[in-house]
Amino acid sequence: MQKQAEHIRNIGIVAHIDAGKTTVTERILYYTGMSYKIGEVDEGSAIMDWMEQEQERGITISSAVTSCQWKDRTLNIIDTPGHVDFTIEVEEALRVLDGAVVVFCGVAGVQPQSEKVWRQANHYHLPRLVFVNKLDRIGANFRHAVESMHEKLNAHAVPIQLPLGQEQDFHGLIDLVRMRAFFWREESADEPQEGEIPAELLPEAEAAREQLLEAIVEFDDDLMTRYLDGGGLSDAEVMAGLRNAVIAGKIFPVLCGTALRNKGIQPLLDAIVDLFPAPTDVPPITARHPKSGNGQEVRCLSSGPLAALVFKIMTHVEGPMIYYTRIYSGVLESGSWVYNPGNPDKPDRKGGRERILRILQLHAGKVTQVQKASAGEIVGLLGLKETVSGDTLCRQQQPLVLATIPVPAPVIFVAIEPSSQADQKNLDESLRQLMKEDPTFHVQKSEDTGQTIISGMGELHLEVLVERILREHRVKARIGKPQVALKETITDTVEAEHTFDRQTGGREHYGRVHLRVSPNKRGQGFAFFSEVTEQQIPKHYTNTIEQALRDTMGSGVLAGYPVVDVNVTLFDGAFHEQHSSDMAFAVAAVSAFNDGCRRAAPVLLEPIMDVEVTSPKENTGDILEDLNSRGGKIFHMSSQDGLDSIRAYMPLSTMFGYTTDLRSLSQGRAGFSMELSHYGERRD
Repeated sequence: MQKQAEHIRNIGIVAHIDAGKTTVTERILYYTGMSYKIGEVDEGSAIMDWMEQEQERGITISSAVTSCQWKDRTLNIIDTPGHVDFTIEVEEALRVLDGAVVVFCGVAGVQPQSEKVWRQANHYHLPRLVFVNKLDRIGANFRHAVESMHEKLNAHAVPIQLPLGQEQDFHGLIDLVRMRAFFWREESADEPQEGEIPAELLPEAEAAREQLLEAIVEFDDDLMTRYLDGGGLSDAEVMAGLRNAVIAGKIFPVLCGTALRNKGIQPLLDAIVDLFPAPTDVPPITARHPKSGNGQEVRCLSSGPLAALVFKIMTHVEGPMIYYTRIYSGVLESGSWVYNPGNPDKPDRKGGRERILRILQLHAGKVTQVQKASAGEIVGLLGLKETVSGDTLCRQQQPLVLATIPVPAPVIFVAIEPSSQADQKNLDESLRQLMKEDPTFHVQKSEDTGQTIISGMGELHLEVLVERILREHRVKARIGKPQVALKETITDTVEAEHTFDRQTGGREHYGRVHLRVSPNKRGQGFAFFSEVTEQQIPKHYTNTIEQALRDTMGSGVLAGYPVVDVNVTLFDGAFHEQHSSDMAFAVAAVSAFNDGCRRAAPVLLEPIMDVEVTSPKENTGDILEDLNSRGGKIFHMSSQDGLDSIRAYMPLSTMFGYTTDLRSLSQGRAGFSMELSHYGERRD
């Protein structure tokens, strides 16, 4: 059944690992009637964590999509992983959402992965609500959590609720818009009881409401005038002003509760419906023509040209591959043909026609079939063959391309080989399927050893993928030890010349190039400059030289690793009217480049991780000593509530097995997170 876009809310649930994100989602499913039993992460019964490994590990590995109803509104919800190794899942989700609920732990406040997710949401200008969870825990502090948002995120976080009680005495909340209190019975899943704000808390609530009003009227001139004139604002006006500020990204409302104890979820659902935008409230997105590159606006209209983005691909538990798709404009119908224009930025990604066999409404591991879906909806598609994550679906007579999803480069790899020749076919098929599902999973053959090399975003990422190969796909294979993905660069500037003058294939080939090879700034990649005239080397040969250089960047002169951060300037050369060819200039360019790199003091680069360790004070000394022994560079330390936070830049090669080592150093009381910071020169 088609849904009116005005009644849809496309939202995500995002958080640091262990902030209670999936538990929040499970309670939402229960209270919206999508489940009749509350799923628990710790028991492995969470509906949204439907993969076998998710249930075993108690963490979210893959984004799960579900649809539910609350007060005549359809909520399309994506529950995302909290571990940094699965950050592409978060990126894919944020790309297609209209709002995000960010869950913070009431004890820890803003944590490292929370900061990363917040930055990702900033990139997409996503409206956000903040839910401070676990307020029943010892050490929980709502005010501290809000302050950490101001300090660490520089976010205009404004409470619209206050907690009633704290830690084990947390039993309800104060609604600062309606100025009413809501009470829950101990761990009851019943509706809260509404009542008056306790007299002893009324002054604090009135002061907090005043701060809320001041924040709202700052972004509404009419409300500001009435507020300054002493005129009162109705609850409806406050909500309308708050909604406008949320959609504009000016205010991030903060709510409170404890999902595990069934407190605060119904008001959170109300806020999602009342404050988040419908697809029709979101500004139009920009698409471009796949050939001309001309831009065009895409609005949320069922009558508009078809524009849909495939943002995730996943093999369903019952077998078929589902293509998770956000429809921005137009209508998709089961059995219809659509056009995939490919990726204009990647010549190997050609377009083609695709047929949609079925359209599915999604609910974690379960699906229901629908005949059609229209602008604003998130659905699953069956039947696509050549489409990959980030591709656009449109009409061939109205081709357009939506912005793709950025994919980070892998930082760790292992060798994998079948246990027997008979397993080779199954292994190849398994790897093809996983590559299609996960854009951060790469497979290549080693030219030196002939081994199959798989690479990904971290130890846990590869561990999960290998388990899927062995268990889910039933492939018998041997796995090597993890290794870091190194790169090569140069540290000096040199000039190199090469002339290709040879007779092959019955004709003479000639081309001469003179290159200047120099270091580029770290992280800036490859840059090509031409200073030759058309008389020295014609433009089409210059283009051939540039493409040949880009192609050869995949294998460096030191150890065959990819080459990065190099400037190449073509400043001299020569061609022959009759004998010059593309092949001659390509060979000459690559030969000169490799010669230059050998003489330009080449070095290896390795992944340097931004690591944060949180530890009890009594273990900090041992942890600092261990980090230093691993070649770490401590750049920040802070303390709060008896815990020390240590930030350090660490070579990834020294961090294998750190989870076990840290557990031993701290008797299991410390935790850590890490993400790629940059590539730095390897120190042996």
